[in-house]
Amino acid sequence: MLLRIVLLFIFTYIASSVNFSIVLFKIFGKEDPRSKFSGNAGATNVYRQAGFFWAALILLLDMGRAMLISLVSLHLLDYQYATFPGFALILGNRFPCFHQFKGGKGVANYLGFTLILAPISTLIASLAWLLVFLFFRVPFVSSFIMVLALGTGTVQLFSDHLPAIAATLATVAFILINHKQNLIEFREKTNK
Repeated sequence: MLLRIVLLFIFTYIASSVNFSIVLFKIFGKEDPRSKFSGNAGATNVYRQAGFFWAALILLLDMGRAMLISLVSLHLLDYQYATFPGFALILGNRFPCFHQFKGGKGVANYLGFTLILAPISTLIASLAWLLVFLFFRVPFVSSFIMVLALGTGTVQLFSDHLPAIAATLATVAFILINHKQNLIEFREKTNK
């Protein structure tokens, strides 16, 4: 089992190191999505630069890859280890080996990964994202709440499996840490 976990972790990191926004922007002659606004290669920054179509495409591609990895995880690993590749997924997205270790923050990837593991929690988390966004109009705040809801739902689902809980908590913490700069900037704006 350990070998399967390690191999799937490595495979997941490599697969998630292919950043769709960076690759597609390059293919279609657009400026690197990391060059403007937040400097992030995620769907929100893509929306700011290229509009709804491109952001939706990147979101669907990120989520689709994550869903596939989640399915493979459930098929190849014991249930108690099914959440382990989630961390590798976010690690590869955040620090992609094919893109100078500078990528996205992993929210769309985690949403797709969790959709397979805990679909009801994913629906609740998505609704939470929408409600918080309608209230605050700040995407990162909405993402923060959604990731917390995804993690909470996954922990509840795997409540009898300590390894899965530990991997989930590590993944959620990593995503939240990735938003540290957003949090600092948000505080500065609200304190003015």
